[in-house]
Amino acid sequence: MFLDELNPLFREIVQKPLAFAGGFVSGILHLSPDSDPLRNWIAHEAGEAMPTTAPDPQQNSGPQSIDIE
Repeated sequence: MFLDELNPLFREIVQKPLAFAGGFVSGILHLSPDSDPLRNWIAHEAGEAMPTTAPDPQQNSGPQSIDIE
């Protein structure tokens, strides 16, 4: 029962052990996937171009005022 649910996870680990280990270590170390070294490594492993601009943390920081009529 329980092992049947974990079977897809084990298949993914066996197919891509380096990516799994990298994700596991980055999770343990609380690394952000938006930080530069990790983002470049993920883009290299995925073989995709990732956006180079990170979201601006100043844009949505803090409370915003609204007008109610």
